[in-house]
Parts: sequence; C-alpha cells; structure tokens
Amino acid sequence: MVAWGINDLMKNRNENMKDFLSLCQQRYSVRAYKEERPSEEALNYVLECLRMAPSAVNFQPWKFRFLSSEEEISKLSECYNREWFKAVPACFIAYKNTKEAWVRKNDGKSHGDIDVAIAVEHLCLAAAEQGLGTCWVCNFDAEKCKELFPVEACLEPVVLIPIGYPADMPKEKNRKSIEEILL
Repeated sequence: MVAWGINDLMKNRNENMKDFLSLCQQRYSVRAYKEERPSEEALNYVLECLRMAPSAVNFQPWKFRFLSSEEEISKLSECYNREWFKAVPACFIAYKNTKEAWVRKNDGKSHGDIDVAIAVEHLCLAAAEQGLGTCWVCNFDAEKCKELFPVEACLEPVVLIPIGYPADMPKEKNRKSIEEILL
C-alpha cells in the first residue's frame, strides 16, 4: 500500500479536476454519427457511470431503455422526426418513475426530473470520456414514445439520448461568463 501525503492528494485532486474540466469542454451535442455501434465495453462503462449517479434520498427514480436495431430506431424516429436522428446507431430513452421520485414535503416539488437529468449527464460525460457522442433530445413526442414502446403508467419518458461515434466536428461553445451566472 502506498502512503499518500497531503501534497500528493492535492496534486492528484488538481489533476483530476483539470481532467474533468477538459471532459466538460470536450462534450458537445452530436447530431451526426458514424454507422458503427458503440462497443459493448464502452457501453458497459457508460452504464456503470450512469448507475452511480446520485439522486434525492437515493431513490433512483429512473429506468433506461437501450435501442440499437434499425427497426427500433426507425420506430423511435416517429417521436422525433429529424433526418439526423434517423441515422443514429443507438439511443437511450430515459424514463422518470413518478411513483418513486422524492417529493419535497413543504411545497410538493417532485425531484424526479432533476434526478433523471443528473443520471443522463453522468451518461453523457462517461460517453464523451469513451470517445462517444450524445445529444439531449427533449423536444420529442412523449405520448407517441409511450405508445410505441409501452411501459408502466408510472414511467414517463423524459429525454432521448442518441449515442455513438461522432461523425461531425464540435462547434465553438457559447457559454455565459461566470459573472453572468453568479448572483
């Protein structure tokens, strides 16, 4: 076992923070994918990172469906009819379990959407680390999605996340300055 001093720990922490910032800067919304499906090894890594996502009171009120066949992607395209989307090699549907989501007592606010968003961003960042691209797709027909891919009534489709090897180049990120986002 190696004994770590505080300087070693801080150096390692600072290097990891730099790596995390690089990962955040590297990740972008991919809207063109190579035909090749993500490797099983990369997908397993992404799923393990997804599984480790935190949630309110650790309720983990989510389910994910993975689609990768041409038939499934074609069917899913009925929910989000965009040319680029029809050519994705694989896609996740993220569902919120309305029965399992933690609800704040004093005002009744459900944290299910927040919990799903945290899990999805774990998925997206892990995918980027593996050289895969993703894109948040929220502007889809959720009712059509439930019709085409039936699930329990308590499961609400929240977001579609296509995943695969990028075939496009990232655009320059346009983000607000720190001064604009801090109160």
